[in-house]
Amino acid sequence: MGILNMTPDSFSGDGLAGRMEAALAQARAMIAEGAEIIDVGGESTRPGASPVSPDEEWRRIGYVVSALASEGVCVSVDTRHGDTARKAIEAGASIINDVSGFTDPAMVETVAQADVGCVVMHMQGVPATMQENPAYVDVVQDVCRFLSDQAAILEQAGVARKRICVDPGPGFGKTAQQTVELMRNLHEVRHLGYPVLCAVSRKSFLVHAYHLDAEDREARDVASAAEALLAAELGASIIRTHDVGRTMEALKDLRPYVILSLGSNVALVAEPGEEDEAKEAQINLAIGQLCQLPDSLLIDVAPFYRSEAAYKEDQDDFVNTAVLLRTGLPPRELLECLHAIEGMLGRVRAEPNGPRTLDIDIVDYQMYDFSTPELTLPHPRATERDFVIKPVEAMVPGHRLANGCLLAALPEEKRLGRAERL
Repeated sequence: MGILNMTPDSFSGDGLAGRMEAALAQARAMIAEGAEIIDVGGESTRPGASPVSPDEEWRRIGYVVSALASEGVCVSVDTRHGDTARKAIEAGASIINDVSGFTDPAMVETVAQADVGCVVMHMQGVPATMQENPAYVDVVQDVCRFLSDQAAILEQAGVARKRICVDPGPGFGKTAQQTVELMRNLHEVRHLGYPVLCAVSRKSFLVHAYHLDAEDREARDVASAAEALLAAELGASIIRTHDVGRTMEALKDLRPYVILSLGSNVALVAEPGEEDEAKEAQINLAIGQLCQLPDSLLIDVAPFYRSEAAYKEDQDDFVNTAVLLRTGLPPRELLECLHAIEGMLGRVRAEPNGPRTLDIDIVDYQMYDFSTPELTLPHPRATERDFVIKPVEAMVPGHRLANGCLLAALPEEKRLGRAERL
């Protein structure tokens, strides 16, 4: 998503107010560099900014929105005003990006009557005062709760779930440290089950996070691209950026994701009544080893579940979880590493589906859909196993495997290895 600021007072100094042809040229240049969406804004929402009337906002952006839409461009309009959103939709805009998170009923009504995408952003307060004293009990959970509540309001008004995207609002009513904490836990926002937008480009928190000179624009753009890559690895689906070319270059280093299923039903050392805790401990040891895999980043760990044994049912219950990784290890090399971790924790392959101290399966590896005697991806039994589906769905709701199949396609009563969260 390329940013097109039609304001005279943009915080990043790139405002194009009144320069319509220059704005269109910039939008076309961003599309040539790889942007698939152009986000047009006519009101600065930088800290301390004064509000702009809907009439003035539309005067700034109307021509550009209409012109780009007529060229077939996917246009997003960055506005918190229902009247501006209505005019933008009539002019051909495809997305309404509301920094106030659709807290205005008029805005909710406007998008409910149209077939447009909706970006729900979190902001504490209003731009004029939002940075005076931002405070949270838990910034990640507080933001997630707001986004979930506002998305629910849209759905209740008739907006289809697939039309909704969420943006945690880095820098909007948040200190630099609060924003860093939020962005480093972006996978928690992904748990809500909506696509996540990353809008960190040139934000002031980057100066704090990357120890930059506040006046060095080039350094901010480099840091913005690095932050965009990290956000994508943590689960962001859309990157909103000023410098499309640099960001596209950074995203070439995006590693594919891998979903692993981990289980244990043999506790090596356990006091009576503490078998589940011992199994959890063994799985945690394995997760510690996963953190040391080369060219890999552990993104997320699902809760623990107690699971009935499947296939061979006359054995103890399992404890299961799932892990989301980003990795540069190819599938067979990763499989060898996983077997080594299993062996370190006493895995014995005595019988198929039999008791084991530790089992690690590759459930899904992004883009890989193949079958060999050594390895089949996605895992051929993934969609029938409740003990796989529930942990994975807790991390990435609505997940589709690399072969296009919905992981949770089977109803719960038809799955094997019924799982209950511990």
